Amino acid sequence: MRITGSCHCGNLSFVLDWRGDADAIPARACTCSFCRKHGAVWTADPAATLEVQVRDAAAHSTYRFETATADFHVCARCGAVPLVTSDIEGRVHAVVNVNAFDDVDPSRLRRSEVSFDGEETGSRLARRQRGWIGQVRFAPADRT
Repeated sequence: MRITGSCHCGNLSFVLDWRGDADAIPARACTCSFCRKHGAVWTADPAATLEVQVRDAAAHSTYRFETATADFHVCARCGAVPLVTSDIEGRVHAVVNVNAFDDVDPSRLRRSEVSFDGEETGSRLARRQRGWIGQVRFAPADRT
């Protein structure tokens, strides 16, 4: 299943080639203060591929906090956070925000709440390697 998504203004967009069960997409609401304040709900399919497009690099920022092992990709124009990446052993892994999806029936989402409080850094990175999207490509920004 091909899933498209973007920030509100479209500056940060993605195409997710979902390989898992398209009728039961896990949607995990992280309980950390950043995700709660942004209303982010994350999903990943380790067999999927993700292509990210940044239209205007000047309006794209990343934010790291606490363990500094993940980059939250924030649109500087509209403030949305459509994805998070983590560079693990030279490979980029990602999760995407289901609230950034275009035209995905909400009944396909299997929502749950998760907490990663107290998780050691090594365990955190191993979990991401196993469960996050491991084929991530950032397409060159438009030069128009």
